[in-house]
Amino acid sequence: MPSISRRSFLLAGAGGLGAAALSCGRGTSAHALDRALRLGAQRAVSISGTTLEQAATPMGASGYRRLTAGPGYPLAVRTDLAAGKADRDDRRTALASIVQLTDVHVLDAQSPMRFEFLHDITGSAFRPQEALGTHGAAQLVKRVNDVARGPFSGRPFDCVVSTGDNTDNHEDVELDWFLTLLSGGSVTATTGDPSHWEGVQSGGDASYYNPELTVQDRYKKAGFPTLPGFFGRTTAPHTSAGLTTPWYSVFGNHDDSIEGTLPSNFLGLDAVYTGSFKFTGFADAGSNAALQDAVRRQSTAILGTNGTMTSSWKVTPDARRRPFSPVEFIEHHRRAAYTGPGPFGHGFDEEAAATGRGYYAFPIAPGVTGIAMDSTNRAGFTEGSIGDEQWRWLKRRLQAGSSTYWDWGFRHTHAVQDEYFVLFSHHTSGSMSNLLLDPAKPEIRHAGFELLRMLHDFPNVLAWVNGHTHVNAITPQGHADPRRAFWEINTASHIDFPQQARIVDVCDNRDGTLSLFTTLIESAAPYQASYDSGAQASLASVYRELSFNDIHANHAAEGTAGDRNTELLLVDPRA
Repeated sequence: MPSISRRSFLLAGAGGLGAAALSCGRGTSAHALDRALRLGAQRAVSISGTTLEQAATPMGASGYRRLTAGPGYPLAVRTDLAAGKADRDDRRTALASIVQLTDVHVLDAQSPMRFEFLHDITGSAFRPQEALGTHGAAQLVKRVNDVARGPFSGRPFDCVVSTGDNTDNHEDVELDWFLTLLSGGSVTATTGDPSHWEGVQSGGDASYYNPELTVQDRYKKAGFPTLPGFFGRTTAPHTSAGLTTPWYSVFGNHDDSIEGTLPSNFLGLDAVYTGSFKFTGFADAGSNAALQDAVRRQSTAILGTNGTMTSSWKVTPDARRRPFSPVEFIEHHRRAAYTGPGPFGHGFDEEAAATGRGYYAFPIAPGVTGIAMDSTNRAGFTEGSIGDEQWRWLKRRLQAGSSTYWDWGFRHTHAVQDEYFVLFSHHTSGSMSNLLLDPAKPEIRHAGFELLRMLHDFPNVLAWVNGHTHVNAITPQGHADPRRAFWEINTASHIDFPQQARIVDVCDNRDGTLSLFTTLIESAAPYQASYDSGAQASLASVYRELSFNDIHANHAAEGTAGDRNTELLLVDPRA
């Protein structure tokens, strides 16, 4: 009779932990939640610093609420694509440990080229916490460094991948701040007049949160606090330790277009970035209506307008706000000052720097390869797709690491060393619907449903990790042949609540299955801090608190139990 270990007993006694944990979340009985949390923690190597241990929870039931340390998220075992065996923890071998950051949106909140006046059309146009983004990002970097290892693999992190929208409005200064935060160094998060805040939060307009003023704006009426000296604290220099793990970068739509929406230099708007007039709309009502439709429902009607900017709002010009091109985005990553723990270029090689090619493959761990896709469309607009040249490159790269694959319905085999593949992009399969032709490179574009179909042809694809939606969501991408199934892992942003990143541990159960453990982490900032403190951790705490209370906040972005801390089972394609 085989011996029964503690871990085997836990797995067997919990019925694989799947159904119980999937039902446990906010609103579940305290006993059931505590039990699920204990079982998940006992299967982990360590839960310290992760949401398996604790997660931000609001105090009180309504109104403006401060946050506190609440119960963690339990481990949910997802058997949608494969069944797990009860003693798999005793055989588990770590293959790789990956950290995904996404939608950090490092943001120049005083830029004149922004769409704040549309925040009732889309909440992302203005956020009450946006002046604190660099402080929040620095504390997220600290959390990654502090955790250091995969909670279920015990393996030191192999890499960190930032899956796009690293900047908010593709400005030089935003990119410099982002690269400094991840590589280490000092950031002074202000532009324009260094002695005076010139963004929408200091003018007394009741449409926006005015933290330093006593004006009863719509945010104050919702309970937001008055914070004297707020901008003096946010604009003081502060330092990021920089990641201690090699990191890679992926393009997002906010990294190559105006506010992530309009094509670069559309109607000459690039000149507004570095000028003295703040953009507050077009003189023509039809153009303004087309802009609202572009932001709200991805309408391309604005491409046929000839809007002339109108504005009576003057700001201090700042050359650092100049919008960067895709080539310049890559070139910045290759500067010696931003090498950090490496690799040099953070995925972008010399050819990429010359051509603007935003996709590449990289080694994660022995036998595990990462593929960074560029899902942005240079023609503009929020949603994505991939060009035909990238499509053909991706297919060749997957073939090169797959001894068995399918093409046009036919099975192919060849003698190559098998690799496991984890893919990264900004857009999800469901948001890759923008098939506009890039004027600079008019090639066929491929949508998300096409990419899903292609990836099913390669059994060695384990996961597609992405962002863009600002929501935690994990989708099984099944197939009639279970070897050809994989998981799509979508993670919430680090600008909107719940402000989380995700660890993905890739493990071999040595029983014909693999487990991908996904664990969410928050920044290292405390859940509450003094409003008067200028310490980076305190300001990052306020950043999280304001994001929770934002009048446009989507609290469903946390996802369900099965979208947060999970074990995702797969048939091992090499078994």
